[in-house]
Amino acid sequence: MNKTFIHEDLNAVIRQHSEWLANQLHSQRESLFPPDAQKSMRKFTSGEAAALLGVNDSYLRKLNLDGKGPSPELTPGNRRLYSAEDIQALRVLLEKTARKPGDYIPGRRDGDHLQIIGVMNFKGGSGKTTTSAHLAQRLALRGYRVLGIDLDPQASFTALHGVQPELDLNDGGTLYDAIRYEDPVPVRDVIRKTYIPNLDLIPGNLELMEFEHETPRALAQGNAGLFFFRVKEALAQVDTDYDVVVIDCPPQLGFLTMSALSAATGVLVTIHPEMLDVMSMSQFLRMTADLMDVIAESGADMSHDWMRYVLTRYEPQDAPQNRIVAFLRTMYGDAVLNAPMLKSTAISDAGLTKQTLYEVERSAFTRSTYDRAIESLNTLNDEIADLIQRTWGRT
Repeated sequence: MNKTFIHEDLNAVIRQHSEWLANQLHSQRESLFPPDAQKSMRKFTSGEAAALLGVNDSYLRKLNLDGKGPSPELTPGNRRLYSAEDIQALRVLLEKTARKPGDYIPGRRDGDHLQIIGVMNFKGGSGKTTTSAHLAQRLALRGYRVLGIDLDPQASFTALHGVQPELDLNDGGTLYDAIRYEDPVPVRDVIRKTYIPNLDLIPGNLELMEFEHETPRALAQGNAGLFFFRVKEALAQVDTDYDVVVIDCPPQLGFLTMSALSAATGVLVTIHPEMLDVMSMSQFLRMTADLMDVIAESGADMSHDWMRYVLTRYEPQDAPQNRIVAFLRTMYGDAVLNAPMLKSTAISDAGLTKQTLYEVERSAFTRSTYDRAIESLNTLNDEIADLIQRTWGRT
């Protein structure tokens, strides 16, 4: 029996599969978000708005009846809905009569340094981008001025914020433009506003890989200088514009990740509490330490305000996971954040439509599923916010 095998070039197959997938994703995007559509943040119930502001719902109602602040949208059922812009306007109003500065606008004051948080792990599936995106959005909704940076060439953080990397960034527009060795642009040229007040974005795409390719060449020619300071120097241009920068790092220890580590004041390492992931993290930490030694020998100050581990996709009913969590907490103590990010169908289902859980309506899920997931995210992100406040010498 004759069998004829048709041999194809691997690069041709991969390119064809890439194009098929890109076209399908583009079609899906157009069905969800037509070409002229812009992503927008959902409206918040009065209870959600009050919780974000740290006041009682009854106080918000009184402000509305007194004609103070923005007027919420009224539903047919007479429920009040507030936009993210409304909540920010209320923050500004309430801060004017706050008992102490920062009660409603919690960001930097004189003498506070910019918080640059690198979120990293070089193993895929550790929840790195999910952690980065929800942290950036939660901090922005709580009144911090946030810059989200996608340093991952896969650009999932970018896609979650309404930018399609392969279509919307044909002429550049990533951080690469500001850190490249020839003719870098001012970093403000690549910052774009998002549909969430207080949250700006530097998107990413495959162009970021150019930095990985160009740096060895520049080092060989003696033109790289202190290459690992390029991200730090770019961010120094907008230091006073933000309270917090959240960097979604690439899932490998390359030149981009080294540059992000050099810029970071705080580091979050995501851990999925499974044995293979923990074994992988052991290698990641050892390699990271070796690389940071090299950078430090070049004269860099590698001191950080803090480093913490985030437990992601955690299932409380899973006994092996609980054993690993106990093992990590015994070994690292307070370096493991108390609040884990629970594994939830709500978070993964929101991602199917390129949204975070903060963007989707509660009615899209079983209430208990949504409430459990959102409480997990809020508790985790608020713990990180408290860490930021302590770094600034508060709380």
